[in-house]
Amino acid sequence: MSLSALPARIAMRYLRAPKSHSAVSAISIVAVVGVAVATAAIICVLSVFNGFRGILTEKLDILAPDVLVTPAQGKTFADADSVARIVGEVDGIQLVMPSVIDNALAIVGGREMPITLRGVDTEVYGLLTSVDSITMQPTRIASLSPRDALASVGVARQLGIFDTETQMLIFAPRREGRVNLANPMASFITDSVRVADVFQALQSDYDEKTVICDINTARDLFQYDNEATSLEIQVRPGEDISKVAAEVERKLGPGAVVKDRFRQQEINFRMISIEKWVTFLLLIFILVIASFNIISTLCMLILEKQGSMSTLSALGMNRRAIGRTFWWESLFVSLTGGLGGVALGLALCLLQQHLGLIKLGGDPDTMILQAYPVEVIWTDVLIALAPVVVIGLITAWTASAFARSRIR
Repeated sequence: MSLSALPARIAMRYLRAPKSHSAVSAISIVAVVGVAVATAAIICVLSVFNGFRGILTEKLDILAPDVLVTPAQGKTFADADSVARIVGEVDGIQLVMPSVIDNALAIVGGREMPITLRGVDTEVYGLLTSVDSITMQPTRIASLSPRDALASVGVARQLGIFDTETQMLIFAPRREGRVNLANPMASFITDSVRVADVFQALQSDYDEKTVICDINTARDLFQYDNEATSLEIQVRPGEDISKVAAEVERKLGPGAVVKDRFRQQEINFRMISIEKWVTFLLLIFILVIASFNIISTLCMLILEKQGSMSTLSALGMNRRAIGRTFWWESLFVSLTGGLGGVALGLALCLLQQHLGLIKLGGDPDTMILQAYPVEVIWTDVLIALAPVVVIGLITAWTASAFARSRIR
């Protein structure tokens, strides 16, 4: 056995050997368990936040386009068809669709509510999104007539829409002219559509007050000719959406704001990311506190082995080598707890992923998710192990210095 490996072998023997005081053994177990639990908690928490992020990304695939283009100034593109042709020349784009999105007032049977009217090319919109998969009845949006519309579940609930023959009156203020106080209704453009079906996207942005209709109906209501408030783009399968969005932005210049899927929900993704890493830092503090148990355990072990240290010194082992022995022992304790925590955390994540053991609170009939979502990302496992290694090295250095100070 080489002299360089001797301290590690002695440290392993000290770690496995029974202690003369039961308190030392108990504190050693507590130290290892503390590190393991903190490490497992880090992996579980990071995986749950990854799960929520994955759910949000999955829901974006339903109605949100791959790339959304809006005017940098003003409310509309003056000649949306020309802008759409320019965008369609970008390599990697499969579909480009102008859309008109604005606020209006809907009235059904004496009930009224503000809505977000989304005017689209119904044939293209069915290809651009998965709207056909979220309607209550098997309705294809491409088969709707220009006077038909799809209402979100929130609109249907509030306006009492119970069948597909319901007529909805839609009011929008005139773009130009003064309000006629003697006849306020003259200040509004009025139109009506038939609610052909109801959809539920499981996203509050769409489900609360969205009505989807033909773009020409929306243009007539809002007094647009060939303007559009946005362009919705579908990228060819296999293409990098971020790169395509960057190329569209370069093509259109500063007159347009281009957003990929993540930028369309930037606030939601940012909040999830902030909460994830703030929670991670809090768990790191818990891990630091658990590391004090390791230091106290090793200090008690050094005091217990002081006689053995004198014997090793008499046999010719120098102070550095003796200190190195307890350096290795501290590292072994930290790594044992860290690796045990990783195994425990992964096991809990797999159980939650497949069995959904921990449920979300609330009424199951009204909730999108029944249990906490979990997604394990291996880089997060390495991130969880990194503070364990750093704390292990710090405690190892502390134990080594204390051991050298106790040698007579």
